[in-house]
Amino acid sequence: MRAVVTVIGKDRTGIIYNVSKILSENGVNIEDISQTVMQDFFTMIMLVDVSKMSCDFAQLKEAFDALSKTIGMSIRLQHEDIFNAMHTI
Repeated sequence: MRAVVTVIGKDRTGIIYNVSKILSENGVNIEDISQTVMQDFFTMIMLVDVSKMSCDFAQLKEAFDALSKTIGMSIRLQHEDIFNAMHTI
């Protein structure tokens, strides 16, 4: 089972560290990652394997919601199936 993590906001130090720390602490493996800085804005998308995570999906979302508030960025976690359905024309 896979999920997509998206992160968008003003660039700052430690974004990748903070997001990957939450994933690591919960047994989630990063399969692919793409990130860029466009002027002052940071954007990142990750494809992660959640099949062996040590918490449930809602708890992982809550951890990202808390981090989002702390670092002032938009962080979204979606199951791969939902992400694909939303982006299929």
